This record gives sequence, structure tokens and C-alpha cells, in this order.
Amino acid sequence: SLSLSVFLCVCATIANSLSFLPMAAISPSASPAFSSPPCNKRLPRTNHGIPQSPPVKLLSKIMGRCLFCLRQLVSFGCSTSSQSDIAGFEITQGPDLDARDCCFEFAQFAGGCFWKMELAYQRAPGVMATEVGYSQGILHNPTYYDVCRGDTRHAEVVRVQYYPEKCSYDTLLEIFWAHHDPTSLNRQGNDVGTQYRSGIYFYSTEQKKLARRSMLRRQQTLKTTIVTEILPAKKFYKAEKHFQQYLANGGGFGIKQSAQKGCLEPIRCHG
Repeated sequence: SLSLSVFLCVCATIANSLSFLPMAAISPSASPAFSSPPCNKRLPRTNHGIPQSPPVKLLSKIMGRCLFCLRQLVSFGCSTSSQSDIAGFEITQGPDLDARDCCFEFAQFAGGCFWKMELAYQRAPGVMATEVGYSQGILHNPTYYDVCRGDTRHAEVVRVQYYPEKCSYDTLLEIFWAHHDPTSLNRQGNDVGTQYRSGIYFYSTEQKKLARRSMLRRQQTLKTTIVTEILPAKKFYKAEKHFQQYLANGGGFGIKQSAQKGCLEPIRCHG
């Protein structure tokens, strides 16, 4: 749209400039203005001291007008983009305000590829629903391909909706630690990138307290330092439809993996 605007602006400028010229100045048949000036007549000079004939002056005028229009359009485009980016950033960095079912709670976890982590939570008794998506980034409404670029700062996350009376938050944390390597920075197996980082994103001060306590306990069992981030849950962007319950629906090889509650079968990450 910016290119079209510039083109129209150029056309309008040319038409406007030509409309004020006498016909002699634009007619090849009667063009003293385009003929060589007498030797004893000096040409008009620019501020740089370079002689300019009327055609050159016309071209200079047109180019000046076009440059002014281009600057105005670019300035307008940048201002609009900046305002849009700021608004999007405020949304992405805001809290997750999605409605949850009555009596249930939300939890968010990032532990590498979200397919494997989601199936682990699907199998947990007391978990009523799972969704995979993107969070903690700076781009509003990201796609999978946006996140894979690695410059949106999103993490691949699983949002769990659970019933606290049947599944405690501590139980969810145990599943989280058991299904990824929390000491691996921005990498799980062959999946490399900041989107595969380890993270716990809390919805309440109670979840925050339990997450930190759980991480301290886990650290005591490991020789390498845990790199898991513990941060407030932010805006959740649900991933594309075909990524939801991916492994339970067959994954990349069309072989469904059980999502039955209590199932202990090994999870094949890519199906």
C-alpha cells in the first residue's frame, strides 16, 4: 500500500507541475525553452553553482516534491507501525485473562516441544483440558512459523486446566520435572531454540511459592544447575488446530498414543 501511495503521489506531482507550465515549455515543436541559450546569456544557477536549464529546473522541482511526499508517507507508516507494536506488546506482556470453567484452575508449563508435555498432562487424573500454544513473547497473534524464527521471545507452552480437588499443583509440577531436562538451556534433545526453554508460569502467589519450593527440591537431586524460569503467566496464544492433542491424534506417523488417564507408556515426542 505504501508503494501504491508513493506512485500516486509521483503522478499527481508531475501532473500538477506540468499544468503550470506554458505549452511552449512542454511542446517539442515550439520549444525555445529546450533550445540552447545564447552564448551571452547565463543559465540560472542552483545553490551549488551548477547551471540549470528550464527542463532541469522542472525535474528538480518534481523530484523535490516527490521526496517530500515520500518522507511524509514513510513517517506516517512508521508512526502507525510503532503505535501498533506498542499496543501488541502491552497485550502480549499482559496477564492471561481467558475464562476458565468453574471450579478449575489454570497452569502453564514450558518444557521443550509442547506435544510431549501436553500428552503427559492429558494422562494426569484431575486434568480436565489441555491446550498447546505460545506465551511470554513480544509478538501479538504469533504463528508457529513466527515462533520458530526465534526472535519473538515466545516459549512453546502447555496450558492445563485442572481440578484442584483431584489434582494438586504439586502433582503437575512433578509431571513437569519428569518429562524434560530442566538443566538444558534453550534445548530439549534435537529441538534447539529459545522457544524450547524450560519455564513455569504461575497464575497466583500460591503457585509461585509451590513452584520455587518444588524447584529447590528438584535441584537437590541433580548435579547440574536448573535453568527453569519461574515467571507470571502472560497472554496465552493458542497454537494452530492441527497441533492440539497432536500425539494423541496420531502425530507425524499416524500412530495414536494413548491419552488414557494413568497411562504410563513411554511418550514418543514426534509421534
